[in-house]
This record gives sequence, C-alpha cells and structure tokens, in this order.
Amino acid sequence: MDLSALLMAGRFDTMTSYFAVIFLVAFLPICIIVYSIIPQKTKKYFLLFASMVFFWLVSGQLIVYLILTIMSVHYFGIWLDRIQGKRNAAVKAAPKEERKALKKVFLHQSRLVLLFATVIHIGVLLVIKYSPFFTTNVNNLFTLLNVPLQLDIPSYIMPIGISFFTLQAISYLFDVYRGLIKADDNIFRLALFMSFFPQIVEGPICRYGQTADQLWNVKQIEFENLKLGAQRILFGLMKKLVIADRLNPLIKEVFSNYSNYQGGIIAIAAVCYTIQLYMDFSGTMDAVMGIAQIFGVTMPENFQRPFFSKSISEFWQRWHITLGTWFKDYIFYPVTMSRPMKNLTSSARKRLGNHFGPLLAGSVALFCVWFCNGLWHGSAWNYIFFGMYHFALILAGNIISPAVTATNKKLHINADCFAYRTMQMVRTTILVIIGELFFRAEGLKDGLAMFGKMVTDFSFSTLDSTLMDKLKIDVQDIIIVAVALVIIFVISVLNEKGINIRLSLKKKNIVIRWGLLYALIMFIVIFGAYGKGYVPVDPIYANF
Repeated sequence: MDLSALLMAGRFDTMTSYFAVIFLVAFLPICIIVYSIIPQKTKKYFLLFASMVFFWLVSGQLIVYLILTIMSVHYFGIWLDRIQGKRNAAVKAAPKEERKALKKVFLHQSRLVLLFATVIHIGVLLVIKYSPFFTTNVNNLFTLLNVPLQLDIPSYIMPIGISFFTLQAISYLFDVYRGLIKADDNIFRLALFMSFFPQIVEGPICRYGQTADQLWNVKQIEFENLKLGAQRILFGLMKKLVIADRLNPLIKEVFSNYSNYQGGIIAIAAVCYTIQLYMDFSGTMDAVMGIAQIFGVTMPENFQRPFFSKSISEFWQRWHITLGTWFKDYIFYPVTMSRPMKNLTSSARKRLGNHFGPLLAGSVALFCVWFCNGLWHGSAWNYIFFGMYHFALILAGNIISPAVTATNKKLHINADCFAYRTMQMVRTTILVIIGELFFRAEGLKDGLAMFGKMVTDFSFSTLDSTLMDKLKIDVQDIIIVAVALVIIFVISVLNEKGINIRLSLKKKNIVIRWGLLYALIMFIVIFGAYGKGYVPVDPIYANF
C-alpha cells in the first residue's frame, strides 16, 4: 500500500456533505439517539467521540493533522498562560519602578511563544496547501529567465477543513496571549471546541469564548430545539438540493467550455454561480446551525442576507461573517495598531486631514486582509486577483465616500429613499457577480478571457432546445429554481424587516405549521436535484 492509500484509509467519500444521505439517515440520527439515552456526564465525551469519528470518516487517517493541532494548541496555550502567571506574580512582588521593565520582559517572552506557535500552524498550512503553487510559479519564472533549473513540484494530501480549524487554533492562541481567555487545561474540552462535527467541514470559525463552554456543558435534547433545528436543516436542504445542485450542470459546462459561448451566456453562468455559491454555503450553514441547535448549542451566524448590501464593504460584513471578523481581529487591527502604522497615521493626518490620513494606514491593513483572504480561498492567481479586486473596490469606496456624500447633499438626493438604496444594491450585486466570475474561473487567464467576452460580445444566441440541451438545463429546471428563489427572497425580505419567520410560525395554528413543513419536505423530495443524471456536488467551501 502506498502512502496516499494508507493516509486515506477509512475515508468515507459519500459523507463529505451534511446533506449526504448516509449522514442524514444514519450518522446524525444515531448520534441523536445515543446522545439522548446516555448519562448526562458522558454526553460531552460522546460529542467529542462522534466528532472524531466523523472527521475520520471524511478524511481517513489524515485525522492525525487535527489531533496534532489540538495537542499543539493545548501545549502552547498552557505555555502562554504560565508566562502570564509568572509575570503577574513578578510584577506584584517587584518595586513600582521596576514593574514596567518586567512587563516588557514577559511580553517579549509571550510574543516569541505566540510567534513560534503561529509559524508552526500557519507553516503547515502553507506547505501542504500552497507549496505546489509556489513551486510551479518559481519554475515558470526560471523558464522565463532561461534558467536551466526546474524544481520538483510537491504533492500533499490535505485533510478536509484544515483551513477552518487552523484559523480557530490561531484565534485561541491570540486570545490567550491577549488575556481575553484563560488557557484551557482540559485538553478534551479544547478538542471538542476544535473538532465539533457540524462545524469542522465549513465552519463557522468560532472563538473559544463563543462555543467551548456550551459544548462542554451540553444538556438533554429538548423537543423545541429538535424541532427548530430540523426546520433549519430542511431549509438548508432546499437551498442546496433544489437550487445549488440543480444549477451545477449549466455552471460546469459554461465555465469549462466558455470559448463556445457568447458573452451573454457567460454572464448568465456567472449569475448562476453566484446564486449557487450563496445557496450552497448558506444552506450548509443552515444545516450546521440546525444540527448544533438540536444539541442545544448556539453558533455564530455566518450570513445576514448579503445581497441586500448597499456597498461591497457592507456585503463582506454580511457574507462569511466569521471569516471576515477573524481577518479584522487578527490581521486588520494588529497591522493598523502597530507602531509603524500609528506613526504613519499621525504623520498623514497632519498632511491629508482626518479622513485621508487614517485611510492611508488603514489601506495597508486592508491590503493585507484581502491578500490573505484571496489566498485563503485557494492557491491560484485567480483567488489572489479576487482578493485584490475586492480590496480595490473597498478602497475606492472609502476614498470617494466624502465626495459622494457632498454630491448627494448638493443635488438634494435622499440616500435613504427606496430607489437610491435599490440602485446601490443592484450595483453591489453586479460587482459581486463579476468578482465571483474570477473566483470560479479555472485560472486567472480564463477569468480574464470570460470577462473580456462579456464586455466585447455581450449577446445571446436563441435560447432554443438545442442550446438548452448543450447547457444541460431545461424549462422545468428554470421554473423550479425561480420558485425556490422567490420563496427565499420573500423570507429574506421579512427577516430584513426584523420578522422572525420561525417564531411567527410558532404562533400559528398547528394545521398551518405542519402543513407548511410537509409542503417544504415534499418540495425538496419532488424537485431536489438528485437521482439518475445528477452527480452529488461536494460542499464548495470545504475545498477552501
């Protein structure tokens, strides 16, 4: 047996999705039943066991990455905590005039430990995820410079979810370093926080203070949580099966063979991919939240109706919220608050004023955030371009915002009126769709070529049966997707207005409640994209 076969032993390829039949009809029900009947004091340990089994089923013996990460994080957290304990004791016992120097000594030690731990965890991620990309580009550079040298391109097997649990590990260590939390001396509690099976594949990226105690102090499953959790799983299932998976054949065909299509068809594919990505990811988050709720755990929301955003900046405050918050807290703020950036801000404020002065240092931090954001999603130039695209849009928005405000005031334009807000939302959506075109393209060169065709050849062929067969979609597919999108749009509008649909339904007559629930189930059963002719689509964000 070769190394790859050994490492992947135990991998259950049919259960990489929370919507997989084997997960919904076997793994999850078994977990719920066993959890319900075992003694209270063992429930937390069972959740940890179930999480490890789940990860082993989807990643095989690559579970070693997760285990080593947990052990490493636990050790480094304790190390940081001990340094802080020694600092507090030493400062308390020292004369007042010596305390400042002592704090600097211990701060230096803590920073070295944190740096060492960060280099290890980020280094592992960089090596296994990005070294092939780096090596390929070095070889291309050698060829361009006529250097007679080619490096061997490494190939590594990457466990599912490594980007997510690595960021959780880093956030835990930083929070211990900052004194926001105490290092956990219970490795099992830390392991459950790191590996809880609903979140290990696609997040959300939780902070220790958000979920660790909840997971460790889980209670008996309550009927209300079971009911509400199941409802949310079903809603996510509709997004995934009825919309995201049904659109996949068209998207795959156009993005793989874009040269055969006009710019109008490419634009349709870009719109469909943006819809697919949102429905796939937000649908998975619905499942994650629903499963967690069944066990009485509240996880941070990852989406807040992003397509109601009036700017790109607002969009990213509503989309993949936990990733954006992570970048803000652990990259943007540290860069902005660093001594060189503080000095730059102070100097720039005197020369450029109170708006553009701070913006200069903020732009440096913003660049770091979006470069890392693009690279986090994948080791390819189109992902880096995707990050720089959004960096440029947000930076441009920050620069022109005073001029826009002044213009609106001068022209007596009410920025809060419905028409103006709608225009902003449409503009933002179009900009997002363009970004997702590059995100989905099979390389930056293909993305630029597709965008070029959209600009120079924006036309449509006759949408006849021949073209629709080629696009692997029919009228029935379009109607089904449209109906599902209308349902989700109406629910989103109500949520945006502060109306909680599930709580509102709870007050309705039992006939109405169960009638709508059965209608949703039948809608998924009848119109879900599964069975003969459909290939199950793995969770998109699990690949990042």
